[in-house]
Amino acid sequence: MAKAVLELLKRQFPDGVLETHAQNGDETAVLDAASWQEAARFLRDSPVASMEMLVDLTCVDFPDREPRFEVVAHLLSLSKGHRIRLKARVGDEDGEGAEIDSLSGLWGSANWAEREAFDMFGVRFVGHPDLRRILLYPEFVGHPLRKDYPANRIQPLVPYREAPNTEKLPPFGPDEGMPFGRQSFDLVGEDDAVLVATDEERMS
Repeated sequence: MAKAVLELLKRQFPDGVLETHAQNGDETAVLDAASWQEAARFLRDSPVASMEMLVDLTCVDFPDREPRFEVVAHLLSLSKGHRIRLKARVGDEDGEGAEIDSLSGLWGSANWAEREAFDMFGVRFVGHPDLRRILLYPEFVGHPLRKDYPANRIQPLVPYREAPNTEKLPPFGPDEGMPFGRQSFDLVGEDDAVLVATDEERMS
């Protein structure tokens, strides 16, 4: 049945479906990013497809390819029992221009999934009602699931913030906010924005 859904999608979006393939029974359609939202809406609303559920949405980073990122969504028909995977490719080799229409207006589960993809990869979802970090704090620099994110990068300490209705109290430890307790680092990069551990710290 999933193969029939792919054929239906190709007929409905002849210019929007770039390719289709199947591996181990997983039917996949690679879409032009401009057709992402409308193709997803069609799959949800079509009585043949009836994709009532967005199971998951994430990204994959291919740093040596352009477009660099693949946005991946897994859809499931609860009433018919078939599933399909959608992909769209966005962003240049530096990760700039990585944006695609949000699916949060079609499935509520897209809200947090898109926030996670934005947080970890930096892909922006146009039309999302609340696109902000969900796992990391607002001052975090960079996107740690990008494959060029430095493994030894140290994030800056964040001052304690007063917040109502919280039980978290100061003081904080001198190394809080730094991985593995590192407290020695060098500033590198054109704007001194990247913090890396010193050679002495790497050897310890």
